[in-house]
Amino acid sequence: MQSRNFRLQKVGDVAWLEKNYQFQKIAFSLDELIVLNASRDAKSMVEFSQAVSQLMQDVFIPIAAGGGIRAMEDAELLFKSGADKIVLNSLLFNDVQLVEKLVKQYGSQSIVASVDYKKTNGINEVFIEDGVTKLDLSLEDYIQHVENLNVGEVYLNSIDQDGTGFGYDLETINQIKKAIKAPLIIAGGAGNERHLLDGLNIDKVSAVATANLFNFMGNALPNARKDIIQSGVSLAPWKLMQEEVSC
Repeated sequence: MQSRNFRLQKVGDVAWLEKNYQFQKIAFSLDELIVLNASRDAKSMVEFSQAVSQLMQDVFIPIAAGGGIRAMEDAELLFKSGADKIVLNSLLFNDVQLVEKLVKQYGSQSIVASVDYKKTNGINEVFIEDGVTKLDLSLEDYIQHVENLNVGEVYLNSIDQDGTGFGYDLETINQIKKAIKAPLIIAGGAGNERHLLDGLNIDKVSAVATANLFNFMGNALPNARKDIIQSGVSLAPWKLMQEEVSC
């Protein structure tokens, strides 16, 4: 699915992805793949785990998978299907005890906390349940709540910027970055390599995520990684390594 402000448009299925993206090649442009079950209806963890397993056959980088995790069995199924990490969102608020059990069972390094927010009258509000339910907590307070759960990473996604290609919400990121102790992944809005570089140049930001460059930009990901490395950012030159191996 391609998402814009959390409104979804179908672009294909897993077979379509494999045909058009050749994961064995595109994986050299990435450090990690985040796969989210964005279904608006009842989320089938069995079907989703099967899709994750199918993707894993051609991807040799870490995969973080999530969306719809409601029980220990859901997490176990994703890990058995090849996920290296699980992504939690609504569960962080709805079932703190289960989050604590997951952290104890699999370790903090295996848990990614996904936080979705958007601005209303200049105030950052947090949403769960696929961006439908607004929480009565400020973004700063919610991030503190999430970090108290001892998660390994925070995946911060701007609903306003999501799918626009206009760039990350740098203003908010700079406002709250000091409050985040866990490694921070930012998402929502990247439309070119300049946007990725803008995000990586913010201290406290550990990683940048993009769907736009992945979905519709041809060689944008390999070109973006090359440009970022040439700018002096410390990234592994996976694409160059692939070319050397193929020779």
